[in-house]
Amino acid sequence: MLDSRMIQHLRRPLNYGACALDAKGVKANRVTIIGFLVGGLALPSLVFELPLLALFFILLNRIFDGLDGALARIQGPTDAGGFLDISLDFIFYSLVPFAFVLANPSENAVAGAFLIFSFVGTGSSFLAFSSLAFKKGITDPVYKNKSIYYMTGLTEGTETLLCFVFMCLFPAYFSEIAFVFACLCWFTTMSRIYNGFKTLEMR
Repeated sequence: MLDSRMIQHLRRPLNYGACALDAKGVKANRVTIIGFLVGGLALPSLVFELPLLALFFILLNRIFDGLDGALARIQGPTDAGGFLDISLDFIFYSLVPFAFVLANPSENAVAGAFLIFSFVGTGSSFLAFSSLAFKKGITDPVYKNKSIYYMTGLTEGTETLLCFVFMCLFPAYFSEIAFVFACLCWFTTMSRIYNGFKTLEMR
C-alpha cells in the first residue's frame, strides 16, 4: 500500500548510490547476495536478545534491496537477477519472525508460526499471479521496471518493514504485533486471490 509512495522519496538517493556502485564495477546480483547475508545477521542478534542490533541489520538489508534494484535498472535487469532477488527477499521476511520464535519459543511460537503462515499466503498469491500475468502478457501499470508483475495490497514491503521495526523496538509485544500483522496479511492474500482470479478469468 505504501511502497509506491516510498519509491518516489527513495528513488533519487538510491539512484545516486547505484551510480556510485556501477562506477566501481559492482554487479546487482552481488549486492543482492551481500544484502541477504547482512540481513541474516538479524537472526543471531535476535536469538541473543539484541533487538536493536537486529534492527540495524534489517534496515541494512532493505537498503541493499533498494540498491540492487536501482543498480539492475542501470546495468539492465535480468530474469536471473529478478529470481534471485525475490527468492532471497521471501526467505529474509520469514527469517525475522523465526528468529523471535527461537529467542523465546514458549511465548512467541504460536504468533511466529501464524505470521510465517500468513507470509505463505501473501507470497504464494503474489508469485502465482505474477507468473500467469507474464504468460498472458498482462503488464504492470505501477511497477513498470520490475522483472515480475507486482500485485499491490494492504501489506507490502514497506508495511512489513514497519512491522519488523516495531517488533525490534518492542520485543515484549512480539506476539501482539505478529497476530495483528498476520491478520492484515490475510486480508491482502484474500484480496489478491479474488482480484487475481477475476483478472485472469477475463483474459
